[in-house]
Amino acid sequence: MSGSHSIHACCLPWQHAILQMFAMLDPALLSRAQLRRTLRQARRQLSPCEQRRAARNLYRQLAQHPVFRRARHIALYLPNDGEIDPQLLLRAAQRRGKATYLPVLNAWPRTKMVFQRIHPTDKLRANRFGIPEPSANPALQRKVWALDLILLPLVGFDSEGGRLGMGGGFYDRSLAYRARRKNCHKPTLLGLAHECQQVKRLAVASWDVPLNATVTDRKWY
Repeated sequence: MSGSHSIHACCLPWQHAILQMFAMLDPALLSRAQLRRTLRQARRQLSPCEQRRAARNLYRQLAQHPVFRRARHIALYLPNDGEIDPQLLLRAAQRRGKATYLPVLNAWPRTKMVFQRIHPTDKLRANRFGIPEPSANPALQRKVWALDLILLPLVGFDSEGGRLGMGGGFYDRSLAYRARRKNCHKPTLLGLAHECQQVKRLAVASWDVPLNATVTDRKWY
């Protein structure tokens, strides 16, 4: 398995065997829905020990990188459904005085997502998918093109910048302007993932927004 995890005392060997089954899947053999189910299952198989280790390693990959250090306005996410956890990066950004943002789903239209500034003491509530988010406040929201860096969750990725999301299209709709503004390079888009979420090559849909890179707990792609 490319980039496979080492087996540690607190991690069960059978979990690694399952992850090896999912490594470097050939997406041509599966529909998008099937690929999502398979990759979501792979990341859910990670133990709490492996999730904590992955979060620490992700932090080490990014915290001192120039892309993260130079960014002043950074959007992140709170993990759900086995996603790799970026909260160490969220807290690091806040300690350094950066403005941090979380995605907030609109009540209407329900297909729209905005980015709202978050502070360490803000209270969060579960949205319709059960993911914590701040109560909507337009005064704290920032246009997506005015962000410096977005750290995106994903279900699957390839080494060419392809990203497979959960299927709701929220990030793709929010970033659709990039297809119209060819010279617009903001924000930098970094997908965050576990190594077991990599596939050989993702089919690109017309609405897919390519990533600048994907960062896992092991390396940059």
